Amino acid sequence: MSRSRLPLALAGAVLVCLTVLLPDAAQAQFGIRGGPLGVARFAVGHVLGLARLRHGRMAVRGGRTRDAALRSQDPRGAERGQVANPYILRAAMTAQAALSGWHGGRRPQGWWRHPDGSYGWIGPVFWPFAHDDLTTAIVFGDTTSLSLYGYGDIYAAIFAPYAAPELAAYTAPQGRRGRRVPSVEAVCDSSDTGGLPVDRIAAAVQPNEMQRTALDDLGAAWTAARDTIRAACPAQAAMSAAERLGAMQARLDAMIKATDAIAPALGKFTDLLDEDQKARLESLAMERRAALASAQHKDAQTASACDADSDPRYDVKAQRQYEQLVQQQWPAADIAATLKLDDTGRARLDVLQDTTLRTMETLSPCAMKDAAATPQARLAAVKTRLQTMLQAVGGVTDALDDFEFDLGDAQKAAFEAIGPKRGM
Repeated sequence: MSRSRLPLALAGAVLVCLTVLLPDAAQAQFGIRGGPLGVARFAVGHVLGLARLRHGRMAVRGGRTRDAALRSQDPRGAERGQVANPYILRAAMTAQAALSGWHGGRRPQGWWRHPDGSYGWIGPVFWPFAHDDLTTAIVFGDTTSLSLYGYGDIYAAIFAPYAAPELAAYTAPQGRRGRRVPSVEAVCDSSDTGGLPVDRIAAAVQPNEMQRTALDDLGAAWTAARDTIRAACPAQAAMSAAERLGAMQARLDAMIKATDAIAPALGKFTDLLDEDQKARLESLAMERRAALASAQHKDAQTASACDADSDPRYDVKAQRQYEQLVQQQWPAADIAATLKLDDTGRARLDVLQDTTLRTMETLSPCAMKDAAATPQARLAAVKTRLQTMLQAVGGVTDALDDFEFDLGDAQKAAFEAIGPKRGM
């Protein structure tokens, strides 16, 4: 078999194995679908997400990404003269950064990845492309990446994939290891790749002098929003589940504040546009959707899983897979035995598990519908999603606080060690 075909064959073999063995605790994927009982679609979404993951995984295995990929660049750019799929590049960039500090960079993928192959946690950094995702969702109407944040990231905050030394590598002084593990600053600085495409908007709407001034003001507000999000990047690694959930809350709160800062300038600019200009502005979103539709094969099962009329209660296989997955992800008996929990501790663990699992349905990864047909409406929808996630993280934080209230230091240390051990 030629060298060029070997990575494809290996990736295909891994895909088949993972599909047969699903669900596996070390490969758990968080592709939960929405609906009345959206949690039952968890395992099904895992299988569907692996097809998209394959491309990002091959990019990492093939060595086409390096730490240089973390330099500021536009993932919507070109690679080798061809138009690049932004999600494939995103998956490759985040995988290289997320896995370089995990198990010494020896693993081809980690269990906390998103269905598209990207990562919501890169070492101690949560939501590395936060500002870029806001721009893509509000301006271009593409909420694909934003919608993938949810249960999986909260679960990864509780059961951290990284051991303490691996997290520390992201904040250690630059040295020999620093050339392989990107610093927190590098991740935070490189993740905001696009910003507001002022020139592209101007080319589309052909603004007059007053409108151009308003557009420049909007660009300035967008930059200020980026700075607000950047300021929420961690200065050091969070070493406990409570601290990681706190980092999530800080990041989400900063993103919500960013939307509030953008809203007045966005409203002022769009209010100055006539109907024809508004239509041309909206054409940017239509072009984005058309480009993605031509670049990606939309699986019919994926669309069905996100259909509000689809009822998983009658999908016995999906229900069984979900129940098995929950048992493997939350081995309550093993945790209780390891921590030597009494009845009260076990009851509090059950509450933590139930509270976290409920975020599967609360934070469906199905992309927002096209009902939000204006930038202002999309901004409002994005803010609502962020607020929902912030509330969900807050609920899990409260449940975790209750669970750890009576635990001793040794028990807390044992609980923290469960994550890295289960990620092996």
